[in-house]
Amino acid sequence: MTGPAPQADRPVPEVPAAELAEAIRGLRRASVLVVGDAMLDRYVYGAVNRISPEAPVPVLAVEREVAMPGGAGNVVRNLTALGAAVAFVSVVGDDQAGSDLTGLIGGQPGVEPWLLVQGGRHTTTKTRFIANGQHMLRADQEVIQAIHPRLADRMIKIAGDAVAATTVLVLSDYGKGVLGGDTARQLIDAAQAAGRPVVVDPKGRDYARYAGADVITPNRAELSVATGMPVDSEERILDAMRALQSAHGFKAVLVTRSEDGMTLLEGEQVHHFPAEAAEVHDVSGAGDTVVATLSASMAAGLSLPVAARLANIAAGIVVGKIGTAVVREEEVIEALTPERGALRKVMSRVAALEQVERWRRRGWRVGFTNGCFDLLHPGHVHLLEQARSWCDRLVVGLNSDASVKRLKGAARPIQSEAARAAVLASLATADCVTVFDEDTPVELISLLKPDVLVKGADYTVEQVVGGDVVQRYGGEVRLAELLPGNSTTATVARIKG
Repeated sequence: MTGPAPQADRPVPEVPAAELAEAIRGLRRASVLVVGDAMLDRYVYGAVNRISPEAPVPVLAVEREVAMPGGAGNVVRNLTALGAAVAFVSVVGDDQAGSDLTGLIGGQPGVEPWLLVQGGRHTTTKTRFIANGQHMLRADQEVIQAIHPRLADRMIKIAGDAVAATTVLVLSDYGKGVLGGDTARQLIDAAQAAGRPVVVDPKGRDYARYAGADVITPNRAELSVATGMPVDSEERILDAMRALQSAHGFKAVLVTRSEDGMTLLEGEQVHHFPAEAAEVHDVSGAGDTVVATLSASMAAGLSLPVAARLANIAAGIVVGKIGTAVVREEEVIEALTPERGALRKVMSRVAALEQVERWRRRGWRVGFTNGCFDLLHPGHVHLLEQARSWCDRLVVGLNSDASVKRLKGAARPIQSEAARAAVLASLATADCVTVFDEDTPVELISLLKPDVLVKGADYTVEQVVGGDVVQRYGGEVRLAELLPGNSTTATVARIKG
C-alpha cells in the first residue's frame, strides 16, 4: 500500500537533533516493568557443501551456535541497550531452554528478573539454521496454553509489587499463555491504581483484554485482525485506529506500518512518522525495539509524539540488522547526527561484537589487526590494505591512551585515542575501530573470534599475541609485509630533531 501520509491535526514537535540526542541519554534514568512471553532464540550457523545421501536435503556442517532472549526477553534486551533499568516478570519451563534463558536474562546489566518456573511446561524456543549467510529453516518448540492459575496469581502479585517501583508497565503479548485469561486485565488495573502508564504490544483478536491501556502498538495486519476492518488506504487505517481506540478506551494507538513508517493517534490528534530505514535486512524483532524505545522514552518523561519519533528512528536502525537485534544509545545518537560520518565506525566493545555477529550472519569473513597507530604513516596504511584484502570486513583494535603510556612511556601517545580512532575510521580499509585498555588485545580477540588475525612480518606466527587463541578455534594468522623505514618512534624522533 502506498499513498500520501494522513494529515496531522497537529504537527510533530520539531525538536533539534541535539535535544533529541540528550533525550536519548536521559533514557538511562528510565525504569520499566515488562511482563510477557519470554522465548529463547537460537541460531545455528554452518556451511553447506553437499546434499545428504539419505534424502534430497542439504547437509549443514555446524560451526557455531548462538542463543539470546526473544519475545518479551527481546524487549528487555532493547531496554537495557538503551540504558534503562528493567524489572522482568515471566514464566519458563523446567527444561534446559528455560535454564539457558534464565541465565541470559539474569546476565544482563540493569535487570531484576522474576522468571517463574512451571513444571512440565516447555520453554518456547525458536531455532534458526543459517548456512553461508542464508536462512535455511526455522524450527519452533512451544506450548500456547495459559500458565497454571496459581502461577498466574503469583506472577500478578510480583508484578503488582514491582509496578510501584517502576515508571511504565509494558505488556509484551506473544500469545504463548503468560498473559492469558484475565491476567492482562489485572495487571492494567494494578498499574492504573499505582498511577503508572501501560504500553501493550498486543496479540490476537480480543483487545478488550487490554481495555484502558495508555498506548497499544499493533502493526498494520494486527490492526485489521483486531477490528475486522480493511487497512488498504490511509483513510481506512485511521478509521480502524479510531474504532479500536473508541471500543476499548485506549488513550493512544501507535500503528507500525513497515516501509510506510508509523502513525500515532493520541486522543484526536494524528501524527505520521515516515520510515527511517536506509536499507531493510530483517524486520524480526522490530516491534520489540519500538515498544522498548517508546516505553523508555515515556518513563523518562518525554511526550508521546517525541517518544514515538525516537521509536521510529530506532526501528529504522534495527531493521538494517539481521536476526533478533537491539538498538543502542550510541546508534540512535549517530542516526540523529549524520554529520559524524566515518565516526560511526568507532564502536564500543559490545557494539563491535554485535557488528561482527551481523557480518558473520551474512557469511562474511572477519579480520582483525591491532596497534597504537599514534602517528599514521605509510607503513600503517600498507598493513591495513593487506589485512583488508584477506577478509570481507576488518576490525582494528586500538590501544587506549593508558595502554599506550604503559607500553611506550609517559610521553606517548602523541595523539589521543579519540583522534587516533577518528583517523583510522576515515580509512576505507577499516570497517570497525574499537579501543581496548589492556596491554594486549587477547581479551578482545577472544571475544570477537576473528577468522583471520593480521600482524606485521616483524613477528613470527608463534609470536603474534592472540595467535594461539585464533588457531585453536580454526582461524588463521597472517603476516603482512612491512614497508622499510616507517615507524612511529622514528617519526617522533625526527620531529624532535
